[in-house]
Amino acid sequence: MGFWGRLFGRSARPELRPQRLDYLNEALALERQGDYEAALTSYRLALRDHPNDPRVLQNMAIAFTKTNRQDEAIRYYRRALELDGTLAGAHYGLAFLFLHRGDADQAANHLRAFLARPPRGPDAAKWIEHARSSLASLGVSEQS
Repeated sequence: MGFWGRLFGRSARPELRPQRLDYLNEALALERQGDYEAALTSYRLALRDHPNDPRVLQNMAIAFTKTNRQDEAIRYYRRALELDGTLAGAHYGLAFLFLHRGDADQAANHLRAFLARPPRGPDAAKWIEHARSSLASLGVSEQS
């Protein structure tokens, strides 16, 4: 478009529209870089946009665990499970937070829930075996 078109308000460029950032993917990238505090900020922004997204809540719990904020991690894992009680990762994370606290009963309950609906994928076998060996070390079976 020439000078006169631009001068009188006709533009060859498409109208610019603001775009929302994908805060969840941004947070995951920050975590991969080891910047957990910045990741938590991005997770909070993602949660603002999607307050009932269990993936965001679960990932926040993981980041809180990595920053040694166990109370917050437990709270976010529990909220994720309120929304989707089948989240294997949330059960797994809670189990080991409770083991760390010495609460064997709660840990066993979450390990059983994890094993009732284990994840699939290339790394799943090692997590399943770890959960089974942890239950065995507690002296309890997979069935309640």
